Amino acid sequence: MNDELLWVLGLLFTSVALFIANRPRMDVVALLVIVALPLTGILTVQESLAGFSDPNVVLIAALFVIGEGLVRTGIAYRIGEWMADRAGNSEVRLLVLLMVCVAGLGSVMSSTGVVAIFIPVVLSIAARMKVSPSRLMMPLSFAGLISGMLSLVATPPNVVVHSELVRHGEPGFSFFSFTPFGLVILALGVGYMLLTRHWLSGEVRKDGSPQTRRTLLDLVIDYKLAGRERRLRVRPGSPLIGHSLSELKLRTVHGANVVGIERQHKFTTRVISPDSSTTVHEGDVLLLDLFAPRDDLRSLCQTMQLEPLHFKAAYFIDQSHAVGMAEVAVVPGSQLIGKSVLELNFRTRWDLNVVGLRRGQTAIEEQLVEEKLKLGDTLLVIGPWKAVRQLQAQPRDFLVLSLPAEVDNVAPALNQAPYALISLGVMVGLMISGVVPNVIAALIGCLLMGAGRCIDMTSAYKAIHWQSLVLIVGMLPFALALQKTGGIALAVTALVQVLGEAGPYMILACLFAITAIIGLFISNTATAVLMAPVAISTAEQLGASPYPFAMIVALAASAAFMTPVSSPVNTLVLGPGQYRFADFVKVGVPFTLLVMVVSVFMVPWIFAL
Repeated sequence: MNDELLWVLGLLFTSVALFIANRPRMDVVALLVIVALPLTGILTVQESLAGFSDPNVVLIAALFVIGEGLVRTGIAYRIGEWMADRAGNSEVRLLVLLMVCVAGLGSVMSSTGVVAIFIPVVLSIAARMKVSPSRLMMPLSFAGLISGMLSLVATPPNVVVHSELVRHGEPGFSFFSFTPFGLVILALGVGYMLLTRHWLSGEVRKDGSPQTRRTLLDLVIDYKLAGRERRLRVRPGSPLIGHSLSELKLRTVHGANVVGIERQHKFTTRVISPDSSTTVHEGDVLLLDLFAPRDDLRSLCQTMQLEPLHFKAAYFIDQSHAVGMAEVAVVPGSQLIGKSVLELNFRTRWDLNVVGLRRGQTAIEEQLVEEKLKLGDTLLVIGPWKAVRQLQAQPRDFLVLSLPAEVDNVAPALNQAPYALISLGVMVGLMISGVVPNVIAALIGCLLMGAGRCIDMTSAYKAIHWQSLVLIVGMLPFALALQKTGGIALAVTALVQVLGEAGPYMILACLFAITAIIGLFISNTATAVLMAPVAISTAEQLGASPYPFAMIVALAASAAFMTPVSSPVNTLVLGPGQYRFADFVKVGVPFTLLVMVVSVFMVPWIFAL
């Protein structure tokens, strides 16, 4: 082992440790790698930056845009409606249709995006059928992960492994090379979830009945809002009169959120939804969410000349015709992560107030507006129903989990869906035919999406998950650095010496297990970047075809079923499904072993060793 290899291994292990700690962000770590490798003299600047010119990076970026076009045109929502109609009242039929539809749609767009779209659909269907969402949420996430095994463009690890084959002088995989394995594993997954869904009991109400569609009262209880509501009339001479809410700073100074204002209009009383520019008038009745101590209320009423009034129902439920609530989840890549509600200017930007925060199953009551948001947090927002529904058009930042039973959850109806389907069909057709390279086919699909007004340029740029792209670009030089310094050869030699006599099947199983275990701690894309060269070089050392070894790594990279943090897909369903960490371990570990067994026997059968 030479000094250069020690430098590369040290840098690799440091990067993995930073990935696990998630400090700094993964894309920042990738940029540090790009800078560090040329400074050590192991790679040239051109070699370190070669990932930016890789066609597969452009391909992945284009697929993000295609997926966003499918989201904006509401295709998944329409599939959800069709699925609900076909399922009827049969939970078994619903589970089968759900997993098949999600896997099929995820084969041509981001699995995270597909799952995010289907969560509200599944919650609505579960409410209508009066079944626990937990019996459907894990099948939803598993189908999203299995979708990565159905096509070449289904997930970035597939493209990364394909690119590594091309770099070694091989033609690489075709569009449908993954499909036979994905179909078998999908059928296996459907059968497995039908048998194990009974292990997922989900949340149960105090009366013993399963949790179905929540009401406003349920949300008030879950987020511990009871007792925080206040109705205060603005008396004559109050210093609040004539000032806007942004000027008064009631939330920051007095710990009081103005969630609504009752105002006389001719002969009726209207409830208006305030924003930062709303001016307070004499006689207004302020609907306050008071998250400060009660002593502050007395001080507030005295200094601001406010008159406390009685309530008709708990926490403004009697105002539900004008003021609505909804739970929203923080999704991967959201701008909310790492910021507080105050820093986000939530009310100004989205016309909604944040009145509750849950992390896991625990409601956070102290310093709600100062708490830094994390991935998987759920927020309770209150405001006009129109603004609540508009959050559904912000899938990059928010995921609307469910709307209370007091309002119907209406999916957006957009007219450009046929153009999106045509664009998708053209892209897939070009990829299958091989008339043009895959990256050109994807770019043509993007242009057609734009021409059909399925997406505009601003939305297209926002749709690209730049963090993932920079991560891929930053990790690609590791493969070259390990190859130049002899690290790949060392790993391959050790693997062959230990398992060489056991035969290729045992080596494939070992590669699958190592890839799946590494994927528990770092991104599946980064895992594929690291393991693909090892797998292909192992095949060369054994004198075997590289395709089975590359395929086993790609399949294992998508087999992130074991923990809720193995994949963003699992993290998304954690809250809506009311799961614990142990639920994923209990259901996911046996299924991962099943997938490994099936893959190890199928791959050499499809791709001869």
